[in-house]
Amino acid sequence: MQMKSKYLPIVVFLCLAMGVVLGWLLNFPSPMNRITAQNDYRGKLNKLIDFIENEYVDDVDTDSIVDLTVNNILAELDPHSVYIPPSEQSSEAELMKGDFVGIGVNFYMHNDTVAIINPIKGGPSEKAGIKSGDRILFADNTKLYGRKLPSDSLFSKLKGEVDSKVRLTIFRKSIGKTFKVDVTRDVIPIKSVDAAVMLNSQTAYIKVNRFAETTYDEFREALESLQKKGANSLVLDLRENGGGYMERAIEMADDFLKEKELIVFTKNRKGRVNKMFATDEGIFEKGKLFILIDENSASASEILAGAVQDNDRGIIVGRRSFGKGLVQREMDFNDGSAVRLTVARYYTPSGRSIQKSYSEGTEQYFGDFEKRFENGELYSKDSIKIADTLKFKTKKGRIVYGGGGIVPDIFVPIESEHGQESLAYIMQSGVVGHFVFEQLDKNRKPFSGISYTAFLQKMDKTDEYFNAFREYLSENGVQINVAKNKPMVKRYLTAEFARQLFGDEKYFEITLREDPMVKEVLKQP
Repeated sequence: MQMKSKYLPIVVFLCLAMGVVLGWLLNFPSPMNRITAQNDYRGKLNKLIDFIENEYVDDVDTDSIVDLTVNNILAELDPHSVYIPPSEQSSEAELMKGDFVGIGVNFYMHNDTVAIINPIKGGPSEKAGIKSGDRILFADNTKLYGRKLPSDSLFSKLKGEVDSKVRLTIFRKSIGKTFKVDVTRDVIPIKSVDAAVMLNSQTAYIKVNRFAETTYDEFREALESLQKKGANSLVLDLRENGGGYMERAIEMADDFLKEKELIVFTKNRKGRVNKMFATDEGIFEKGKLFILIDENSASASEILAGAVQDNDRGIIVGRRSFGKGLVQREMDFNDGSAVRLTVARYYTPSGRSIQKSYSEGTEQYFGDFEKRFENGELYSKDSIKIADTLKFKTKKGRIVYGGGGIVPDIFVPIESEHGQESLAYIMQSGVVGHFVFEQLDKNRKPFSGISYTAFLQKMDKTDEYFNAFREYLSENGVQINVAKNKPMVKRYLTAEFARQLFGDEKYFEITLREDPMVKEVLKQP
């Protein structure tokens, strides 16, 4: 796949999508276990900064020097000991908290204008009458269009205190009119459970995208609801889940394991071991359990998958996970920044560390993803490279391996053809969402008032959007043969149209129907 520099937006979006994944390749205790720095810097470093501030011949931004120094120090440690500047820490804190206060819309910048993909169901904007395709021109008296506002500045205009009001100036393209509307801000949940549906009369499916403060509560509510519908088998999808709070993964594992079964243990530099065991409060200790993982399932996802695998409680399906077995502790600074420092390693119940080597540096560490393409691992379990010496045994004596992620019990290759791997990731990225929005924005009439059944029939019969998407990729410098994977491309396009027209649940209803891992699960006796 070749990219032209003038098509930077699509490249940036793909990088951001990967950045989201890498951003969750952390595993850290919840907020009550954080520590606060009383003195930011001591000794030589402190003296040096004071010396520069007071005596250096030119004006210097000492904050940037400090940030650079901290990053350089952490670069000498491990890939997951990181510095988070204030601008990023606040947004990450919101994601991990699981909510924020705002107007409740999904949007993106379209031609330097805030374009509404859709208002969040039941949120402030939907209640105020804002619709998909609307443009926000002003927030109170602040102009939001025709300006390249940084994200934090833009968000600050739309966020605020609970029950505070903001007057939005809206342009509605469908009627060609501009009008004002008052929106009362409210708490907007950032859900970590993307979907909770029945695959058949007995099999439930739950998709978890991260382990935030609210994740376990969301998961338990979803599972109990599906159990009432007759679910006695569960498919838990942890694909693309880069982790988060370790406690939430432990709580979920507790629902699957019997009392006193070991979930995970950690060991620090002093050799202190801390073991976490299941209690007698599990709500799904019986019944078939399948956990889906892939190369981007990391840290807390691997803790949960490892606990289930080592206790022989369920079957792990998919591809080898990322391989991140380090525990971080967070230290907050007075300026809103933070450092996440690796303070321990975690081990699955059988005693294995799934942390892959980082001895060759951060670039090689994260470049391991590309190696998996090259060595054929995404297509064949036999190509997985793990040292045979790192053998461990599950509760029932099955052999499992440490030193590089969780190896699934049932291997499922990547869906696209060899050499077309990037297409599979593009089809599940925000690029498709942008394309679909622009198609709807050009002409929503074909979908106005359409029923879901009629929508499916329409999308199945036409190649209009498939052909348009192929041109869209080409125009944006993505040289890839989509015709080789036409059924997959059409399926994801249909799913994204369904998401924007009918809601998230319909997206998963369509994608899961032909999902290779789900189909493999449903074949199991």
